[in-house]
Amino acid sequence: MNIFHKVAFQGLKKGRTRTFVTIIGVALSAAMITAVATFAVSLQSYVINGAIAKYGDWHVAFTDSDASFADSQAEDGRAANVASFENIGYAALEDGINPDKPYLFIAGFDNKTFDTLPVSLITGRLPENSKEILVPAHVASNGGVRISVGDTLTLSVGTRQNKGGTLNQHDAYVPGKETLDVETERTYTVTGICQRPAFEEIAAPGYTLITKADAEASSHGFSTFVTLKNPAEVHAYAEEVAEGHDYFLNDDVLRFMGFSDDKLFNALLYAAGGILVALVMLGSVFLIYNSFHISLNERTHQFGILMSAGATEKQLRNSVLFEGFCIGAVGIPLGMLIGIPSIGLVLSLVSKNFTNILYDNVQLTLKVSIPALVAAVVISLATILISAYIPARKAAAMPVMECIRQTNEVKVEARAIKTSRFMRRVYGLEGMLAIKNFKRNKRRYRSIVLSLTLSVVLFVSAGAFRTYLGQIGERSSVEIDGDILFYTKDMKENDVLRLYDDLERADGITKSNYQALATYSCEVDKSSLTREFWDSCQETSGMDETGETADLKMDVQFIEDGIYKEFVDSLDLPAVNGSGQDGNVIVVGKKTASEDLFKSRSADLKLAAPSGGQSKTIHATFADTYPLDTPPVEPSEVKGYTFMAVVPYSMKSQFDMLSAPEKLGLTFWSDNPGKSVEQMKAIIDGTGVTAGYTLYNVHQLLEENRNILFVVNLFTAIFVIMMTLIAVANVFNTISTNIKLRRRELAMLRSVGMSDRDFNKMMRFECALYGYRTMLIGLPAAGILSWLIYVGLDAGGGQVRYTFPWSSIGASILGVFLIIFITMLYAVSKIKKENIIDALRDDMI
Repeated sequence: MNIFHKVAFQGLKKGRTRTFVTIIGVALSAAMITAVATFAVSLQSYVINGAIAKYGDWHVAFTDSDASFADSQAEDGRAANVASFENIGYAALEDGINPDKPYLFIAGFDNKTFDTLPVSLITGRLPENSKEILVPAHVASNGGVRISVGDTLTLSVGTRQNKGGTLNQHDAYVPGKETLDVETERTYTVTGICQRPAFEEIAAPGYTLITKADAEASSHGFSTFVTLKNPAEVHAYAEEVAEGHDYFLNDDVLRFMGFSDDKLFNALLYAAGGILVALVMLGSVFLIYNSFHISLNERTHQFGILMSAGATEKQLRNSVLFEGFCIGAVGIPLGMLIGIPSIGLVLSLVSKNFTNILYDNVQLTLKVSIPALVAAVVISLATILISAYIPARKAAAMPVMECIRQTNEVKVEARAIKTSRFMRRVYGLEGMLAIKNFKRNKRRYRSIVLSLTLSVVLFVSAGAFRTYLGQIGERSSVEIDGDILFYTKDMKENDVLRLYDDLERADGITKSNYQALATYSCEVDKSSLTREFWDSCQETSGMDETGETADLKMDVQFIEDGIYKEFVDSLDLPAVNGSGQDGNVIVVGKKTASEDLFKSRSADLKLAAPSGGQSKTIHATFADTYPLDTPPVEPSEVKGYTFMAVVPYSMKSQFDMLSAPEKLGLTFWSDNPGKSVEQMKAIIDGTGVTAGYTLYNVHQLLEENRNILFVVNLFTAIFVIMMTLIAVANVFNTISTNIKLRRRELAMLRSVGMSDRDFNKMMRFECALYGYRTMLIGLPAAGILSWLIYVGLDAGGGQVRYTFPWSSIGASILGVFLIIFITMLYAVSKIKKENIIDALRDDMI
């Protein structure tokens, strides 16, 4: 340790408060950077393990290899694991409805393959020998062919040929360009139904059926799946060993490792972490820079003496950088000791929520990575050195005499600090002194105001962000009828009602109902429509203003008679009875919740099928609500308004003659929606439904939304708290040290007779000036930023309403003045304890 290092070390010990606050700031910065790095590593590990569980523990697949190729890859030192299945062959799928998938592809698995490639059973069991087979459910849902557990399949198996070449699952089907050469006939017993295998490509021409490998039977090569020790080598490895073999990558796993071809995802993955670290570094640099800047102001006289004795600029810079190393040596380890347990606690709080959002078979746990910790140390140290180097370079470049006389900080002309008599009368002597002090040293006070402004902008903006997230959360938590929804446009009504009888017996179901929704063309009198609605229709759909009538799309919801009667009774409409047989129909006509479509509360409406033909006239009595949520609609079916009649199911036959397209929907309430949905899938697959349908676990979707909002809110709150602590430490450090630098000036005022009362009044006036200047800059900036956050969320589909952040602004105003007052009180109390004579003689030449 040379003399300059000793001087720097003595300076740290002398300014214990400033050193302590700076160490706290460095510790907070290091804690946040460590927490961000550790969370990123833990989250990456979680999504990688989840993707492996879902898509398989492999990196590259070769679809047309042979046994020798698989053996050579197993011996390759770069491979951690190699698994293969036999390509037994293709068979034609009789009566299939998907023209792009006309085949069944038979794969022969061994035990190692089952461990590497996940198979998700829906019903039944895995095959135990080469005479048993597992069938994917999308043979029925996508191919239109029903195959059930226990069925016997006799298949004519062969190869796909194209101009003398053999095609595989990687080669998409091209009609008229290939043939199926049958070689043998095989018979299998179906033992189970599974989900579509994750390794089956979307464009694959065959539905993958899985059986046990038979070493004695012939096969047409192998599909080989390789897991590498270093996934970063996957592209080079695949290109090197392929040698004409078709291959594809497991992008669903590799993208989370950062090695996929998905460049956009990779950019987002690295950019998100980079933005968080940059924000933390920005706040930290501001805090640490101010600390060193103030320290150098305090030591300017000392630097001048050292330079006059022959110290070089490099030696002075190194002295300040050594000071930074000393602070980092304490602050960085302390921050890491705070950051790792803190993020571990946070992960334990959100682990269940992540399980509900993403993978239910993988836990989010703390994963500490040595490279990530090293990166956190490097980033934290770089933050300190950047913060120390800038003021050190500036101080070392100052002329010697300026340093000794300390004339660099305050350079003003008399007219620059002149105040009017009016201000003197209004504010008094104490206020005038505070204003002059503010004017004569704008640079020092600017740093305080900037620190406070940063705190205000951060706090208000974060509050606005959380407000808008809350609005989104309120909308996502709106009650929706039922926990499980089933709807279809392709199934016949009788088939749906038979399926309904089976589905309502699933475990956990406590309540259920059925409904139908048909869409008609409705002829209405234009004069009966409200002007606002008609104007909006002309703008959005370009309706012709000529003519006396207009055609609107109208939905008719057919609900169970009992539910309809309860609905009518709840509305208390004398003109409508509970049977619906009197010709009066309840209709909901709304542009928005507060805007009606029609001027009056009743009207005669003429319905017809969209394609024309027969028509039916109904007498509508308008209501403001309907009893049940309708089945989901396609984006192309969204009208921008609600125009729907509610009719008892017993009257449906009267509307069927119009032959309008309709959807059939089933709604279920369950004590255990997840278990009920799994049983319903098994029931549907067991009945061999081949028509298109959709089964929604609405409870799970809403729970996912709530969990996502909880996670976002939690991390937003933690981030804001940490950044606010950094900002508060910055303000405390800046104000308290600035007061200490004015000890001679304040001692002089007390020496000429300023009483404690007047002295306190002057300091309170300075507090008011700090707060006033902060609010003048910070509040407009925070308001603008909160509006930009609203614009961004609204443009991103958030559908939020702008709310001015009054509560956050009020809290920030109180907080700013409280921080200033407490800090000033602390610093002044230290000054008052000093001897006036000692303070006046300090640094005198």
